[in-house]
Amino acid sequence: MGVEGIGARVARKEDKRFLMGQGRYTDDMSVPGMRYAAFVRSPHAHARIRSIDTSAAEDMPGVIAVLTGKEMLDDGIGNLICGWMIHSKDGSPMKMGAWRPIAHETVRYVGDAVAVVVADSMGEARDAAEAVLVDYEVLPAVTDAVRALEAGQPQLHPEAPGNLIFDWQLGDSDATDAAIAAAAHVTEMRIVNNRLAPNPMEPRAALGIYDSAEDHYTCYTTSQNPHVARLVMSAFYNVAPENKLRVIAPDVGGGFGSKIFIYPEEIVCLWASKRAGVPVKWTSDRTEAFLTDAHGRDHVSTVKMAFDADNRITALKVDTIANFGAYMSLFSSSVPTYLYATLLSGQYAIPAIHANVRAVYTNTAAVDAYRGAGRPEATYLLERTMETAARELGVSPAELRRINFIRTFPHQTPVIMNYDAGDYEASLEAAMAAADWNGFPARKAEAASRGMKRGIGMSCYIEACGIAPSAAVGSLGAGVGLWESAEVRVNAVGTIEVLTGSHSHGQGHETTFAQLVAERFGVPIDSVSIVHGDTDKVQMGMGTYGSRSGAVGMSAIVKALDKVEAKAKKIAAHLMEADESDIVIENGALKVAGTDKSVPWFQMALAAYTAHNLPSGMEPGLKEGAFYDPSNFTFPAGCYIAEVEVDPETGKTAIVQFVAADDFGNIINPMIVEGQVHGGIAQGIGQALLEGVHYDPETGQLLTASYMDYTMPRADDLPSFKVSHQVTPCPGNPLGIKGCGEAGAIGSPPALINAITDAIGNNDLTMPATPQKVWAAALAAGN
Repeated sequence: MGVEGIGARVARKEDKRFLMGQGRYTDDMSVPGMRYAAFVRSPHAHARIRSIDTSAAEDMPGVIAVLTGKEMLDDGIGNLICGWMIHSKDGSPMKMGAWRPIAHETVRYVGDAVAVVVADSMGEARDAAEAVLVDYEVLPAVTDAVRALEAGQPQLHPEAPGNLIFDWQLGDSDATDAAIAAAAHVTEMRIVNNRLAPNPMEPRAALGIYDSAEDHYTCYTTSQNPHVARLVMSAFYNVAPENKLRVIAPDVGGGFGSKIFIYPEEIVCLWASKRAGVPVKWTSDRTEAFLTDAHGRDHVSTVKMAFDADNRITALKVDTIANFGAYMSLFSSSVPTYLYATLLSGQYAIPAIHANVRAVYTNTAAVDAYRGAGRPEATYLLERTMETAARELGVSPAELRRINFIRTFPHQTPVIMNYDAGDYEASLEAAMAAADWNGFPARKAEAASRGMKRGIGMSCYIEACGIAPSAAVGSLGAGVGLWESAEVRVNAVGTIEVLTGSHSHGQGHETTFAQLVAERFGVPIDSVSIVHGDTDKVQMGMGTYGSRSGAVGMSAIVKALDKVEAKAKKIAAHLMEADESDIVIENGALKVAGTDKSVPWFQMALAAYTAHNLPSGMEPGLKEGAFYDPSNFTFPAGCYIAEVEVDPETGKTAIVQFVAADDFGNIINPMIVEGQVHGGIAQGIGQALLEGVHYDPETGQLLTASYMDYTMPRADDLPSFKVSHQVTPCPGNPLGIKGCGEAGAIGSPPALINAITDAIGNNDLTMPATPQKVWAAALAAGN
């Protein structure tokens, strides 16, 4: 390991421009003739559009155009799609209702767009939007997924009778039922996973530019995967042919999954640019973000966990109702199915598992991937049930987990996944030691002397990352492959450009990817540039989500580096009249092993381009590309322990200690990994204690449409975290990386709720555990 190579705690290169306010985000983009878009959005959760009168708006100052869904339909712009096919257990395909970029007949949630105004300024566009008169026939609405399945409830889409999108299952139902029937003990629970708004620091934005001279479109957008955006907008939405469409995702200020998807606004800005004859920019405000960004979670589940007389798990049976909102978003169908049910074995050897999932339409914003995407829901269900079982059985929650751990690898679970490597007991032991688990009774007694209720809770999580391989996910219904691409260009003076299909929106790729190159060639990381986010510059790539940038994106870079290294060694061997097998690369030079002969890296690069003295038949230049399709998922895992104090007079919870022991495989930059873990834990704490999207159950109005009502975690809500890493390298990729981006958000909610319920002596507590809920639960328990 060098001071800038793999394993070094290198400060992030990209932070200089961000800290100086010199980042370039979509809203910073400005082009000649640019105008602004404002959307007219439905104030009703469910209504038919009788008519739209745009005449008053069209006459207002600065207005260029007022466009409706009918014109968009007439121009052949297609419906938004879901790109992952799921079949119900009866073999029927999922019921995908029509989602128009601008509604022209029916609106199905508050915020559904019904028109767009293009004007000289944002203020003029918004003023004109308020002047558009829409005559609605208001219809009954339903926001709760369980209720939406009941007879007589409002019907959202004719394609989905009873609002049921699919009724899907995974696992062996008969074997699971038999094991439950024969069990010595069965723990049963009803578990709710609360709906969340993603809230990245940068709101969504889009700038659509149509060049009539070239018949070419350019879209600047806040996307985690610009190549997929181009593919979908060309192949399915008929915005433009792929070769006539450039998508650029510049600096992106956070995504957390919510910027994977293609939203109506990107499509509308491109289409409106051609219609109005001007570049069109839209930037979401916070209320629009709460209304229209894809939400996360929102599951209601029942679970049965069966144990034998030795407290070993014999079966797990889960029934989940997943709220999809008013429409199916791009990858929504995968979240409560193949990203959720396949992880229900957790870290435990469970012989029989069966999961049934019903996906449901409601009059709410679409629900799709949010940090962890299915894995947090699975872990919360499993770890709340494990903790509850330990209490019912009268055993230590740590020991119940320990005796059920998987100990040999590879391990085939009953729900598709084949775990390749891990040491779950090592993480458990590290977390318990850091938390002083054995000293907790004394701390609990001390807190009681002050009138406080102290509790401790544990969570052992596993997740599947680097979502792949392509053939496997294709067989499960994915509409795209999940490989990644890279191109490494060595310039004539030895500087290096890495073009990656991954996309950075806060992960530090410009640093970690450069560290990988520095480790290989011994060059300073400042001589390495990372290029991403532009479909005209970078070869086709699949973007960043599911903690795939290291395990998949960097593996593609490694393959390209292998090719560059091989050619560089051939050139150096020729220049030094040595055998190619004797060439080694050290400290920025190519050397003949065992001698004092060497060629500086820049001199070899210059020789590649001057081409005066190359091996016979070798092409000039030094540039190589690669595609990498992994052989398996990766499986990060760990153990989290939370310790809390609850004030029984107010219900306020204070986190007095939080420990995270993670196994991410090999780590490129520990500092960046720790930052990812800290951020994930903060989001998990937000879900557990503070955050929740709420709709009025009768009107469908969003009640949490601002930070006055939607409570985000603040600095004083968070403790200092004790973070450690245990390493079992992943055998499935060349770097041994597993991924770290989502772990904190996965493991923390159940640890916290387990701790709070331990403190108050009442297991009946749902997220977010607000002071009012905690106080009521403690009161009900007599505490």
